[in-house]
Amino acid sequence: MSKAISVRIPDDLASKLSEIAKETERSKSFHVQKALEVYLAELADLQVALDRLHDASDPVVTIDEMRKELDL
Repeated sequence: MSKAISVRIPDDLASKLSEIAKETERSKSFHVQKALEVYLAELADLQVALDRLHDASDPVVTIDEMRKELDL
């Protein structure tokens, strides 16, 4: 199932989107959907990284320790 949404974007971004849609022979909706999927995945990864950064029980490993562990 899919849902229609409406967004406002700057003219220059709309022009770039139209150009890409024409070049790839895909709809603007296709490209917006793919871009949103990538953005949301990246946002989820960022949240995991931030959660780990603020987790006091997650040990910090120095570059020297990492090199020693990897025999580099």
